[in-house]
Amino acid sequence: MFTDVGPLELVTLAVLAVLLFGPDRLPELIENVTGLLRKVRAFSEDARQEVRTALGPEFQDFEFEDLHPKTFVRKHLLDGDDLDLDGIRSALDPRAELTELAEAVRDPAHDTPAARRVSLAKTPPARTAFDPDAT
Repeated sequence: MFTDVGPLELVTLAVLAVLLFGPDRLPELIENVTGLLRKVRAFSEDARQEVRTALGPEFQDFEFEDLHPKTFVRKHLLDGDDLDLDGIRSALDPRAELTELAEAVRDPAHDTPAARRVSLAKTPPARTAFDPDAT
C-alpha cells in the first residue's frame, strides 16, 4: 500500500500529525484509525466468506487474487511457473523480423544491374512545375 513512501516522508507525516492534532490527542486518533482498519478488514473477510458460501462447496478454495489476469495466466496456463514477461515480449517483438527483412532487401546479391533496371522502371519520372508536359 505504501511501497513508495520513504523514511523522510514518514517523518514528515508524523511531524504534521503532531502539529495538527497535538501530542495529547494523537494516541486517541491512532487507536480510532486502527480500530476502523480492523473493522474494514473484518467486513471484507466476511464478504469473501459469503461469496465463497454462495458459490458452493466446489469453490471453497477459491481465492479472489486468482481473478487478477497475471495470476490467472500463471496458475492456469503456465502451471504455476513464474510469468516470463521478457520472453513473451521478445516473442511478440517484430523488430528482429523487420531487421532481417531490411537486410535481405539491402543484400548485395540482389543488387544486380537487371534488378536496378526493374526498380527504376517501376518508379515514375519526377515532374517539375516548369515541365511543359506537366499540364
